[in-house]
Amino acid sequence: MQKTAASLLRCTSHSLNARLMACTLLYSRDMTSSVPDNNPSARHAPLWLLALITFSGTLAMHIFVPALPDAARDLGASVGAMQLTMSVYILGLAAGQLVYGPISDHFGRRPVLMVGLVIYACTGLWAAFAPNVNTLIVLRLLQALGGCSGMVIGRAMVRDTAVDKDAGRRLALMNLMVVIGPGIAPLIGSAVTTTVGWRALFFLLSGLGVVNFAFTWTLLPETRPRGRTTHLLALARDYGRLLKSPTFLGYALGGGCATTAMYGFVAASPFIFTHQLGRPDYEVGMYLAVQFVGIWLGSMTAARLISRVPIDRLAIGANFLSVVAAVGFLVAVLSGHLSVPLVVAPMFLFAAGAGIASPAAMTQAISVNPKVVGSASGLYGFSQMGVGAACSAITGLGSNPALSAALVLVAAGVIAQASFWIAVRSKRRAIAES
Repeated sequence: MQKTAASLLRCTSHSLNARLMACTLLYSRDMTSSVPDNNPSARHAPLWLLALITFSGTLAMHIFVPALPDAARDLGASVGAMQLTMSVYILGLAAGQLVYGPISDHFGRRPVLMVGLVIYACTGLWAAFAPNVNTLIVLRLLQALGGCSGMVIGRAMVRDTAVDKDAGRRLALMNLMVVIGPGIAPLIGSAVTTTVGWRALFFLLSGLGVVNFAFTWTLLPETRPRGRTTHLLALARDYGRLLKSPTFLGYALGGGCATTAMYGFVAASPFIFTHQLGRPDYEVGMYLAVQFVGIWLGSMTAARLISRVPIDRLAIGANFLSVVAAVGFLVAVLSGHLSVPLVVAPMFLFAAGAGIASPAAMTQAISVNPKVVGSASGLYGFSQMGVGAACSAITGLGSNPALSAALVLVAAGVIAQASFWIAVRSKRRAIAES
């Protein structure tokens, strides 16, 4: 069981690009997959292109963060309204986690992906000309619904094109490409906003959507295996079964609160660094990049510890580290001694804890019922993004972004800890009764 869990964990290491999965099988040189017998064209799906379309969805979220103060000034919008542009984007990603898989199973990967890319490109172009923040909020939601197509279908195409261990190797290589996104996106966003202006970011994203569409049209075959369809009633029953499971709900809520609650800080960070700490806009990207290094280190640490530490203990211990870091951040805010180091250092530790806890929680959540792994994965992804959207919206409610973010992180950490304990107790009780 521990070896099986270790294998699952190595294929679910956390990355905020969207992925929700990364692996430690890093050095495979065999790029030719074992293709399922009922899918002979699948071997021609370029892995780099699948990574590019997967990368695009979360790029649009992270690249806009450093531009929030400039956009707020230009549109005459409040801090809360600008943070809502982040919240609705995350909400769009959450909704897409549930719908794109079944839709692409029914209609095929290529047509659904291309429709999503058209939405992504068109809304990006429209957002570049947004006259007010309300229009921008609506367009960001639509942009997320388009961008999520690549996140979901890109992974599905990898699964279509390979089986067993080769699928793991290809997912590992793809996620290594994708994981770069959250680290470099704020840096790109800062550079573009400083030199050209925040609206140029949406021209850039729209152009990326056009390029992805062209590559998809010319290079990607249909990879859906023949005969595969999704029965919506069966899918609804699977979701209902999971929602009745205290074990699944504990891991799903705990995993979301332990990880994507960090989006609340990400949305507030430009205003913390520029408005409260007086730092220039272009530095925001650098500070956020440090945070994503923490996530990466946490993911690598999780992959190494899983063979030595029980998964539940790993999730609870890692989240405890995040709670301690969040409390440290809150103390710095309340004491009036807030500074760049006292923001960056606690958030680095929080991110490292999240990087460890996320794959552990996801592994346990999707293992609750082996018969509904796909549904569990989609519902878990929805819960993560839903928590992220809620936390980023809540941090925009107060007049003190640092205090709001710190309170959200502490509260989310405590909820995560309680949820993990509930999940563990529920699982033990189920085992004892079986």
